[in-house]
Amino acid sequence: MIFRHLTIDCANPYELATFWSEVTGWPVSASDSPADDEVLIEAPSPLPGFLFIRVPEPKTVKNRLHVDWVPTQRTRDEEVERLLALGARLHEDHRSPEGPGWVTLTDVEGNEFCIERSQAERDAG
Repeated sequence: MIFRHLTIDCANPYELATFWSEVTGWPVSASDSPADDEVLIEAPSPLPGFLFIRVPEPKTVKNRLHVDWVPTQRTRDEEVERLLALGARLHEDHRSPEGPGWVTLTDVEGNEFCIERSQAERDAG
């Protein structure tokens, strides 16, 4: 089997895809437009893309599945600040004074995701 897409139900597919495009650096599909009910951001191969699909009901409870991200060009804390500036919201802060831990954020529609320490931060101890 091939993991093709991670599909995310949402109220505004293009808006949410644009947010995640800014987060990841992956492009919104050139065939998608703001009025579409399905919008794809295209991940570099072999990663799965994110497919956002319009649904009528709002998000009401905690996600049963979420993505954990590890920054590659910034520290965890720098990445958290960048994402907050893009419109993410702080949900839970699990950082410890010694350095380990993660931060749970929500995207512009309230879907949870986590930012962990970068590999360089892990290697440094």
